[in-house]
Amino acid sequence: MIPDTQVKPGVNTDHLEWAGHYAVKMKPDVIVHIGDHWDMPSLSSYDKKGSRQMEGKRYVKDIDAGNAALDRFMAPIHAEVARLKKGKRKSWNPRLVYTMGNHENRINRAADEDAQLEDLISTDDFNLVEHGFEVVPFLEPIVIDGVVFCHYICSGVMGRSISSARIGLTKRHQSFVQGHVQQRDIAEGVRADGKRITGIMAGIFYSHDEGYITPQHNTGSTWSGVWMLHDVQDGEMDYMPVSIDYLRSKYGE
Repeated sequence: MIPDTQVKPGVNTDHLEWAGHYAVKMKPDVIVHIGDHWDMPSLSSYDKKGSRQMEGKRYVKDIDAGNAALDRFMAPIHAEVARLKKGKRKSWNPRLVYTMGNHENRINRAADEDAQLEDLISTDDFNLVEHGFEVVPFLEPIVIDGVVFCHYICSGVMGRSISSARIGLTKRHQSFVQGHVQQRDIAEGVRADGKRITGIMAGIFYSHDEGYITPQHNTGSTWSGVWMLHDVQDGEMDYMPVSIDYLRSKYGE
């Protein structure tokens, strides 16, 4: 499971290639990216059009940056699938799932607010389908082996994210994994039938700092990495966080 990667022009994406090599090593049955891969700063509602922050930000550059980064992640995976097939070895063809995040949803929001953009910008510009991903719309949950995956779990009808994993379990009574929030958080509970349920707010997977986040919550003080979920059955799972530092030590230069 890959948390928010928030790729935009100019940021380092080496870690995505490392994660691709790690996926090849572990060979999971399912790979889920929880969303906000494309940061889409050109469509940010927080930066006014014409402001210094918006100068030079272009839609096509945002799309190209995210697509190139996804190419880096998928290259080792595609190569391994082809190698096993060519050598007539035991096949590995993981299910690929992408849950759209609020940053990708900026495209839909912009097109809704300006009819002239309707046929000019689209989430179809992402290379997700090209790489074989199932694409799940923003805030639509998908259940895999009893675990809900969604960019974030809503705290109520207003559509805001829960503020802690414990609140998510209390409200939904089901195992879940979400992204969206910079800090990781984990909560556990037990259903009436004795099954363990787990809520994971997965944190981030990038190495750059975000300008809108204070130094107390940027990458220098925030855990960054991916997650391996082992023995996932009927909502139960053994979770293993894998830090970006570990991936760097194994697959970096």
